[in-house]
Amino acid sequence: MSEANSPARIALVGNPNAGKTTLFNALTGQNQKVGNYAGATVARKSGTFFTPHGNQIELIDLPGCYSLEPNSPDEKITRDFLAGDQEGENPPDLVVCVLDSTHLERHLYLLLQVIDLGYPVVATLNKIDAAEGRGLRLDPVALSEDFGVPFVPLSATQQRGLTQLKHALRFPLPAPPGRLWKGPGDLEDAIAKSIEHAESQKHPKPTARGLLDATQAGAETADFIQKTRFDFIRHAVEAGLQRPDEDSLALTDRIDAYALHPVKGWGIFVALMLTVFWSIFKFAEIPMGWIEGGQETLQCWVRGLLGEGDFQSLVIDGMIAGVGGVLVFLPQIILLFFFISLLESSGYMARAAYLMDGLMNKAGLSGKSFLPLLSGYACAIPGVMATRTIPNAKERLATILILPWTSCTARLPVYTLIVPLIFTSAFTQGLALFGIYALGTLTALVAARLLKPRLGKTNAPQFLLELPPYQSPQWRHVLHQVADRALAFVKKAGTIILGLSIILWFLETYPKSDSDDPVVQQAESFNGRLGKIMEPVVSPLGWDDRMGTAMMASFAAREVFRSSLAISYATDEEDGEELRDRLSASARPDGSPLFTPLVGLSVIVFFIYALQCLPTTVVVRRETGSWKWALGQLFGMTLFAYLAALLVYQVGKLLGYS
Repeated sequence: MSEANSPARIALVGNPNAGKTTLFNALTGQNQKVGNYAGATVARKSGTFFTPHGNQIELIDLPGCYSLEPNSPDEKITRDFLAGDQEGENPPDLVVCVLDSTHLERHLYLLLQVIDLGYPVVATLNKIDAAEGRGLRLDPVALSEDFGVPFVPLSATQQRGLTQLKHALRFPLPAPPGRLWKGPGDLEDAIAKSIEHAESQKHPKPTARGLLDATQAGAETADFIQKTRFDFIRHAVEAGLQRPDEDSLALTDRIDAYALHPVKGWGIFVALMLTVFWSIFKFAEIPMGWIEGGQETLQCWVRGLLGEGDFQSLVIDGMIAGVGGVLVFLPQIILLFFFISLLESSGYMARAAYLMDGLMNKAGLSGKSFLPLLSGYACAIPGVMATRTIPNAKERLATILILPWTSCTARLPVYTLIVPLIFTSAFTQGLALFGIYALGTLTALVAARLLKPRLGKTNAPQFLLELPPYQSPQWRHVLHQVADRALAFVKKAGTIILGLSIILWFLETYPKSDSDDPVVQQAESFNGRLGKIMEPVVSPLGWDDRMGTAMMASFAAREVFRSSLAISYATDEEDGEELRDRLSASARPDGSPLFTPLVGLSVIVFFIYALQCLPTTVVVRRETGSWKWALGQLFGMTLFAYLAALLVYQVGKLLGYS
């Protein structure tokens, strides 16, 4: 331990999908901190826990990596941290290497690299339950003898083996096992000189720094070391891993015969997606009714508690109506997150990425871009940050630029308000919602195809993905993810949406009109005046001034579009049906219907393509390091959205649709 009475620092490393973060959460519980590494946008997660011996541990969850030869910003952070080169960080006292027991051979390479750096190491055989279910039998004792480090079988999802792992973290620390291979004399001399040089420079981890400098000097050296390591792993696995009979086909393989089939696989994928979007409408109806009923009760109670006046209107029509208009869609958002987490936890989502790789290649991308794009369906911000796993800089930039066209959940309140005005049954509504998401995704891929060559010449994208075995959903992990997302949405509703709702109420209420007619009051308010300025811009889309001001307000948060309409159309309660009735009954000055199916389609198309999220623009600037890309994306997508909505409405009119 580097300082007396300070917690021991333990780094957690592992391949992507090894279960490293699940183990981190299981060990640290709620004692977690999240920040960024100095000089980087990569997230830094740390937490604390105690061993059975009473030692306090600071656990640092390093980004997942396949090796210490970095191909992405995330992998570079892990390599620099272990080499002692990460700014503002001291090297760890010990490294816990998380290995996926079901793919042991591939994961042992990273373990060997970590051991080579001269750290005390504890290896965990995670997913041991899945390995046993596939007929794999591992011998931790034999593996420990070969590698010279403890091997602890565990299942992080079932919290099995955690106590044994904590017991293995003994202090004082064991001596590092040292390198398990030897090179020719000139290589060994070069390593010794590099280590001596790092020591003379007072490097915090001279053994690690010296080894990396000496072994990455040339291709021939790298090839020799790689072959030596793989030979060592092959011999170790022969002693430490017993496989099932070759003729016994695992359940995962039998399922993959269909799930990865070039025709059947796509049929399964489309059927699953249609089921998800149908369920969002069908199963959310009852809890949405509960929220609406509770909101009406709260509004009635507040109306009786407060006297007539502007303050009552602020609380009921501004705060409760504005926030409630967004919270009513919480059940649908929870369902979307639930299904996405369920597909990820079961192992299917990796298969979806594999299927998408062929399609992504036609767009000049790889399956690596699918996972960030998938994250974009939840929120564009974590999706943009997830592009750090893409090793090719040009592919990463192209993915960032197209990513907001995957419709995030902030657009869901807009879609679920407008779609029922056009389609009546839950099936057609689900089909329409699937079409909305598909249209945004396909347009993004076409844009990537057109954009990628203009970003500069690059090599053909390569895609390496670990296909985890199918397994029962990790319900605790699924529910934890859904709860986190739901709480983040509620927090947003209680802060950003609440603040904007108050501002919108003020703009809709003042200045006061001499008339008691709410239509006149709306027209003479600040909001009405702003709408008149916007009306010439949005009228070619089929919109009126109120929809124009709602669109402008939604640049801060897309969900505000619905709240703004509710306030502008003076709905007494935030009932989705009531607001839809108001929209359907609204008329133009000549008496013709205002909100027709064609107008609704124009609104949907605009929201599919408009970036309309200023926080995303800030994150894009941070990830790309350029305001040029961030602002260009914002204005470019907004212009494209306007032109697309204009085309839909005007062509629809020419074809005789209303």
